[in-house]
Amino acid sequence: MIKLNDILKSDAVLPLAKRTALNFMITNNLLSQKFLDFFKQYDISSQQFNVLRILRGQKGKPANLATIQERMVHKNSNTTRLIDKLIVKGLVERTICPENRRKVEIIITKNGLDLLNTIDPKLNELEEKTIQPLTTEETEILNTLLEKLRG
Repeated sequence: MIKLNDILKSDAVLPLAKRTALNFMITNNLLSQKFLDFFKQYDISSQQFNVLRILRGQKGKPANLATIQERMVHKNSNTTRLIDKLIVKGLVERTICPENRRKVEIIITKNGLDLLNTIDPKLNELEEKTIQPLTTEETEILNTLLEKLRG
């Protein structure tokens, strides 16, 4: 276990709120980098992966930009730009709704589904490995506490 003071290379006694915030930010950065490196091998970002999972969840029905944006984990993502990149990669298709020409519909392609099927078991393994230092009870408590912090 790596202590916060070891990371900060300091023996200062920090107030509890500051220590908690720093622990949270450092852990978030560490985990974010781990997942960034994971998705890089598939030439996609975690936000692009999130879009693909949202579209897979549509079970063949197209989604509009608003639907995708509302379900994104990263709420400040530029959804239009993410979709454009996924189109270039052949992972999603964009069409104009025949009933309402102002409405854009996005659907995942077979290549997108195939990529998710490749990624899913390896991502599950990474997620399991990431929480491995915690017991099941500690993991449940952590989830409860994180939800409580979000309000």
